[in-house]
Amino acid sequence: MDVKPFEGKLAFVTGAARGIGKAIALTLADRGARVVVIDQILDAASETANECGNGSVAMKLDVSDSSKVNNAVSEIVEQFGQIHILVNNAGINRDAMLHKMTDAQWSQVIAVDLSAVFYTCRAVGSHMREMKYGRIVNVASASWMGNIGQTNYAAAKGGVVSLTRSISKELAFKNVTANAICPGFIETDMTRAMPQHLYDAQLAKIPLKRVGQPNDVAKLVAFLASDDAAYLTGEVINIGGGYKL
Repeated sequence: MDVKPFEGKLAFVTGAARGIGKAIALTLADRGARVVVIDQILDAASETANECGNGSVAMKLDVSDSSKVNNAVSEIVEQFGQIHILVNNAGINRDAMLHKMTDAQWSQVIAVDLSAVFYTCRAVGSHMREMKYGRIVNVASASWMGNIGQTNYAAAKGGVVSLTRSISKELAFKNVTANAICPGFIETDMTRAMPQHLYDAQLAKIPLKRVGQPNDVAKLVAFLASDDAAYLTGEVINIGGGYKL
């Protein structure tokens, strides 16, 4: 039997044109969801939406701009009626050691990796409150515990964890859950571009002895977005094969 737990549901996924975000979009679509593929790169987002099928659509959106986020959410609700699932996956890196990190490197990462999560949670969460249903999954990182050369990124992802825990308490009585996931070392364009010795050093930290795949993360997101996880909220879940920084 072909089970489609997200049949008739709409998922709003940021940073979904490629990598982990694309895997999330495709997994949700495979289980029946119509996906709004959000990204800055419209051509790639459109390709992902076409692969998703189910009437999925692509939207170019700067998620670090609160007014644009508000307008996008209003447009989607007007067009499709409801947003049942929100996945905040969009993120950037601007790594540098503390003494070399510029104001721009700090503020760019905070804007995309933290402020954008707040903007989308506020806009979509308000809609979910009204319909008394929703699943929010925020993609943080193992780096939220702190990592050399990632003061900005770690601060942003730590903020995502705290934000998620806070909104889970605010939204629970409206039947809206919110959870954060913390991927470890995952095979993406960014990790594939690493020098081999650094790649091998990260791999050596993983007890399961393999690099994670985007689909590993996507399957966890799909579980948290499903009714099987209806009694799970405010949690922070590591997914890294036992990886610890």
